[in-house]
Amino acid sequence: MAVLCPSALVLVKAPLNNRTTIVCCVKYGGQPHVHGGFLPLRRLASNRNAGFGDSGKSGGMNRKKRPAVDSSIAPEQGVTKDGQPLSYNRAPAPDLAPWIARLYVTKVVAPDDYVLSCGLFNDTACVRIQLAGKWTAQTATGPEAFERAALFFGPQSKRMPITVTGSFISVGISIRPGACTALRGPRLSDFIDRLILTSAVTIPWEKVLEKLETDATPEEWLRTIENLVRKRVDHIGRVEPDPIASRFEEITFSNPGMTVSEAAQLCGVERRKLERIVNRDFGMPPKQVLRRARALDMASHLRGVADSEEGEEMVLRYYDESHLIHEFTEFFGMSPRQFVATPQPILTLALESRQARRLEALHRIEPGQARPWE
Repeated sequence: MAVLCPSALVLVKAPLNNRTTIVCCVKYGGQPHVHGGFLPLRRLASNRNAGFGDSGKSGGMNRKKRPAVDSSIAPEQGVTKDGQPLSYNRAPAPDLAPWIARLYVTKVVAPDDYVLSCGLFNDTACVRIQLAGKWTAQTATGPEAFERAALFFGPQSKRMPITVTGSFISVGISIRPGACTALRGPRLSDFIDRLILTSAVTIPWEKVLEKLETDATPEEWLRTIENLVRKRVDHIGRVEPDPIASRFEEITFSNPGMTVSEAAQLCGVERRKLERIVNRDFGMPPKQVLRRARALDMASHLRGVADSEEGEEMVLRYYDESHLIHEFTEFFGMSPRQFVATPQPILTLALESRQARRLEALHRIEPGQARPWE
């Protein structure tokens, strides 16, 4: 029985001592890369029967249960096929693509006294401008509370618990790895799982609060932010991020199951150099970055905001069900079953935006094209 990996050019599966050997030749930057792994047939079947997915006629991994929905909120940007909330998010203007990963606007209506308990988990640094809602967050340095504010979030190593009371509006950008270094911004390793007012990291983002008119459209808000970033980029002399950081970012999207040594080879550098660059531009070691990317892809699949054609391949990145549950719980603080059964609206918004960016970066969809989950 063959399982098709969307990125595979060649795939061979052969039984060996009641195990299945997966060997795929995947093309990275014009060079073939052979990736192999073992998965016990019994445990692969267990994964499918446990509710993580089931192999259908299409050969994709189909989730047996729809992820839970919070019926108390109403996202103004609509919902997915599964009823999950959507934001207005898009790629940056082409001249800003080396520095900005994504821009987004989220507008959600909720009862004034409704407290939404959820979480955030982003793989990049972000600037979030909260225009409405009363927010709290459990950070690496303790609890934080804020209302209307412009905040710098460092990359996250795990799910950050947050709450928001009442209707909320959030506008912001995700910053590409290496951009903080290029633009003389904060050192990311100092801000893992932290947030801080942007004025404290020499980014005058409070001025944005004055420029974002309350009756403007989401697109007008994003263009205002792009203009401010453009001024910063021009002031620094348009210094671009390290191309090795950009190449490693592509690897986290295409094959996060790769070893660090294999990634270094594809980046054309020694392992130690890759580790140094990734620690600087991602804020954490490359192995941790790859594991996080694998977990974020799996979470997107479970919440129904990933391409269903990739579902089985995402599951097969884990050795077995025990491995999946252990690693997923480490990152998200709950099992995959709990993750599906509990509404995760704010986290799902972040996952959806990341998957849209990922598919565009892999040239699976074009910017502005309908996404598979819409």
